[in-house]
Amino acid sequence: MTSIIEASEYLFTSESVTEGHPDKLCDQVSDAILDAIIREDPDARVACETATTTGLVIVLGEISTETYVDFQQIVRETVREIGYTHAAYGFDYETCGTLISIKEQSPDIAIGVDAALEVRGETVQVDELGAGDQGMMFGFACRETPELMPLPIALAHRMARRLAEARKSGQLPYLRPDGKTQVTVEYAHGRPQRVRTVVVAAQHDPDVRLDRIQDDIVEAVILPSIPHELRPTAPIMHVNPTGRFVVGGPMGDAGLTGRKIIVDSYGGMARHGGGCFSGKDPTKVDRSGAYAARWVAKNVVAAGLADRFELEVAYAIGIAHPLSLSVETFGTGRVPDETILALIEKHFDLRPASIISALDLRRPIYRPTAAYGHFGREDLDLPWERTDKAEILAADAGVPLPEAVAESA
Repeated sequence: MTSIIEASEYLFTSESVTEGHPDKLCDQVSDAILDAIIREDPDARVACETATTTGLVIVLGEISTETYVDFQQIVRETVREIGYTHAAYGFDYETCGTLISIKEQSPDIAIGVDAALEVRGETVQVDELGAGDQGMMFGFACRETPELMPLPIALAHRMARRLAEARKSGQLPYLRPDGKTQVTVEYAHGRPQRVRTVVVAAQHDPDVRLDRIQDDIVEAVILPSIPHELRPTAPIMHVNPTGRFVVGGPMGDAGLTGRKIIVDSYGGMARHGGGCFSGKDPTKVDRSGAYAARWVAKNVVAAGLADRFELEVAYAIGIAHPLSLSVETFGTGRVPDETILALIEKHFDLRPASIISALDLRRPIYRPTAAYGHFGREDLDLPWERTDKAEILAADAGVPLPEAVAESA
């Protein structure tokens, strides 16, 4: 059977959503609460979920902390910053109801997180956190973009951000906060050739003509987001294909934390573990393990060990060491997979406490990741996006460091 990257031609599609999408609103509220707590209490345990519907935001979950934060104020400020500032939208920061239902983390979970199985019962105190849950996490990187991300999700995020910027700057003042983008890229033998199709859904004021919206979005959002070399011919472009998108946000659809995990990661180009990221402190390996796996994958590709690479890491609750590591180079490896796996085990400590320390995760850096992706973010200084291990991986593997990495090292 021929794999997709070996096929002579194929199409791949990824989507993104703006910060005003109801699911993304919930992700941002959850991470805003997490940031507010760990700013004052870095060792807090936070598992914060948010749900929203017409006129209502619900915050629930398990939080153990020694500090106090005003949940309602955080909710309203986040909703305001996103752009829900007018009652005409059917949802706004001043009039939305808020319901808070928070309890402490289960003591049964805390037992395993506070001290890993490997050191439980030891008389000498050792700082060895156990994983906060079982599960598998995936990290991925490829050479399709400078940030080593798949091209379809990179372009979809770029368009979604440009859509929000056009609204916030006043360039397209009739836009409202909700919106979605979708990009289809044509590949040949695993390499992107051109953008085939683009879809943009943009929430708008009721008195704006569809033809104006379509022309404006094409000129201000779509075309500036696609490099000229990727549109040798004009892509097919669908803007608000239903003809009207006035009712949106929590007024149009319910929202929930963690319901856009493919948007958050690799746009479907790589696999995703079972858990979301937002609202979780770094003892939760759904988050920290996925970040570490991306850190590993990006360094492997930056080192020139493979052009396309995926890592799977698996954990058990209360146990520090990963249960398994699995690598996939999709036929692009310059050294054997076994060599790459050995180098990962040598240069990366994937125990939760070590990940938290190496990536400095006990600080309020999470709210900005809750919209437009957690990976490939060149606009943010995210530690899991650094290629600080590329040089030593290349040296140990005996392969030349790619030129772009060597220049920045």
